[in-house]
Amino acid sequence: MSSSTSMGISEEHVELARSLREWAASLNGPALIRAAESDVDAAFTDVWKSCVEMGVATIALAERYGGGGGSVLDQAVALEACAHELVPGPLLSTAVATLVAPGAELGEGAAVAVVHESGVAGDLSGATHLLGAEGLVDLADATPTLGIDLSRRFGRTAAGPAEPAQLVRRTTVTLAAAEASGVARWCLETAVDYAKVREQFGQKIGAFQAVKHLCAEMLETAEAVTAAAWDVASAASSASTGPDADAAQWAYAADVAEAICFDGAVSVAKSCIQVLGGIGFTYEHDAHLYLRRALALRGLVGDADAAALRLTGRAVDGLRRRVEVDLGGRDEAIRPEVRRRASEIARLSTEFRRAALVDAGYLTPHWPAPYGLGADAVTQVVIDEELARAGVVRPDIVIAGWALPTIIEHGSPAQRDRFVAPSLRGELVWCQLFSEPGSGSDLASLRTRADRVGGGWRLTGQKVWTSVAERADWGICLARTDPEAPQHRGISYFLVDMRSAGLDVRPLREITGEALFNEVFLDEVFVPDDCLVGEAGDGWKLARTTLANERVAMATTRLEKSTERAITLAATGDLTETQRTRVGHAVALSTVCSLLGVRTTLRSLAGQGPGPESSVAKLLGVRNRQDGAELVVELQRDGLLAPSDELRRDLWELLNTRCLSIAGGTTQILRNVAGERILGLPRR
Repeated sequence: MSSSTSMGISEEHVELARSLREWAASLNGPALIRAAESDVDAAFTDVWKSCVEMGVATIALAERYGGGGGSVLDQAVALEACAHELVPGPLLSTAVATLVAPGAELGEGAAVAVVHESGVAGDLSGATHLLGAEGLVDLADATPTLGIDLSRRFGRTAAGPAEPAQLVRRTTVTLAAAEASGVARWCLETAVDYAKVREQFGQKIGAFQAVKHLCAEMLETAEAVTAAAWDVASAASSASTGPDADAAQWAYAADVAEAICFDGAVSVAKSCIQVLGGIGFTYEHDAHLYLRRALALRGLVGDADAAALRLTGRAVDGLRRRVEVDLGGRDEAIRPEVRRRASEIARLSTEFRRAALVDAGYLTPHWPAPYGLGADAVTQVVIDEELARAGVVRPDIVIAGWALPTIIEHGSPAQRDRFVAPSLRGELVWCQLFSEPGSGSDLASLRTRADRVGGGWRLTGQKVWTSVAERADWGICLARTDPEAPQHRGISYFLVDMRSAGLDVRPLREITGEALFNEVFLDEVFVPDDCLVGEAGDGWKLARTTLANERVAMATTRLEKSTERAITLAATGDLTETQRTRVGHAVALSTVCSLLGVRTTLRSLAGQGPGPESSVAKLLGVRNRQDGAELVVELQRDGLLAPSDELRRDLWELLNTRCLSIAGGTTQILRNVAGERILGLPRR
């Protein structure tokens, strides 16, 4: 994982974060914090002087007031970088004050302590002014105290909270969330770096699955914190110049951030100490300073349950997070033609739309011509937007979405001609014959064998968990062609006619009571040579094929359907406050899962490779869907003994989602993969 990972996505923000981290690291904040640990009046004067010279606290202040004229997101990126290096002093409150009272007269080098709703003033370390009910005044009766956060001094004051209090709270949440992201990032990186070098029982501790999973869970939480912090800062940037609707969006995003970021930062900080072990428990290590900062941020603004309760109310009123992607004018040359073509497709009857999508290249625009358009990220997003505008929904090509890219990239011209276009048009249905009773996530250990015979191969073995096998025309099948070769090298990739002699499909009933999957038995099923894709022994490589031009989905923040169902139940007014709070937490998590997809889209538009959020999206998404489905049922527990038809559908969804943490690689295996491929932890 790159040490430069931050909430920033654009080239400018990535560079801002990098340069400020380097500058902040040069201040050696942790050493200064320790030197002043018992000094209640510590002002961290030299640090603040350096912050003023860099203009860190005034990045978002208008130029006419002497600021940098940047956005709230610019300011948040800067505070995240400073929190990553634990810069001490009144940076957070001063940055809040510049946004809440931008026209206040402040002398050069002034630092502001903001009075919050609780009557707590922070940061008093080195503050010269107080922003309270009377506006911006000279610091008077606020007395600093030594609290849990040794990098700052908070205190109580007789002055009332700054007006308007809601604006102060929301602004503080916005910028404090950025600091929470910086804290979580440092803790994650520190734990991972330690796990790569610390040895126990003759191995690096990062090779142990328990440690690997803990680090992967830290990654999931850190990504959620970063996504929510980025979004609330983005929403604040829009609200500062936009209409009332943008202010409502900011309020929604602030509640999501409050529900996610501060508990999340505390969790990652605690896990960091756990990974560090004994050294993390010592005063000399910096880990406890970051835990202290995280706890102080949560104590200042992070009432997650109150935020969740507000979020439920907003969702019941119909508010959802809306994120619009700015293409920077790069869509102007292509949008008119895409809109025209999408409108033409929309005017067709439903039975002809699919063929028109295929002919236009709009069904799979990221695939190379003639099957798609080889479309870049901008073109893909424009096509998505215009199809949505026209009311055209793409059909789901399901397993063909995995089979056809392999045939396009590795198959023969005859195979491409025979299979790709008919499959896109819906004339051929595919299934996947990969998993076996003894080879689920451990696909390389499969036992189905392919024996060479005249003109082709005879396949013998058993496959399981095969969706739509009962109606599929063709299946993609992995079989072992060389039992003497290493596991990954003796596998080949076949296209199997599902109506072949010797092939037996048996329904497999699941916990829902239905049979969505199948067992497939192959008894010397003949597969001709022209249905071997690539060369014998290439199967493992082919199974991992993705097209060079990855699919870029239109950014969306739609909530998952179980979350929407929970909101509907909350709208009835029959839920307790505790239940409504739980609904709000589900809304927050569902929103964050959508934001991970938005950030992936934005990275593609910025010409970057996928970030960590794309890899943890499935892990968080599975938890979101499973927890949401379970919550919906729990909200109706009084009806469980004699369920209505509606509750029966909800029960089916609860049971059905249990497969999500198993299918496509179990959660535990995916955490191993995340630990090794993203975090760089060693294999055992």
